[in-house]
Amino acid sequence: MTFTPDNFTVWTEIPVTDMDRAVGFYNQVFNTELKMDDTGPNPMAIFPTGDDTGVAGHLYPGTPAPTDTGPTIHMVVPDRLEDALDRLKTAGGEVLSEPIAIPPGRFAYCRDLDGNSIGLFSYNA
Repeated sequence: MTFTPDNFTVWTEIPVTDMDRAVGFYNQVFNTELKMDDTGPNPMAIFPTGDDTGVAGHLYPGTPAPTDTGPTIHMVVPDRLEDALDRLKTAGGEVLSEPIAIPPGRFAYCRDLDGNSIGLFSYNA
């Protein structure tokens, strides 16, 4: 039998070199407030979801993969893709591609302050 779960991805982790700087960056780009959690072996800044049960992830103090070698995590933006890309640039990130259309919406490849590859995604209206 083939394994086909409702959500193949259940959690993401993004390593960052400066938690405060990274939290500020992601809060600005996504118009959100990451939730700090110091209960585990490492401090984490958790991406919030509507009912705290959605698929999300966190930032943690770590060593990012060398630029352009790690995986890409795609995250949904709260508004127009272009508005989020402007916030990303203002916050010090890099936009690496023009928006790319796929059936459910559009995304663009970007880099955060540590060189992590992220995709900013917006659903079709």
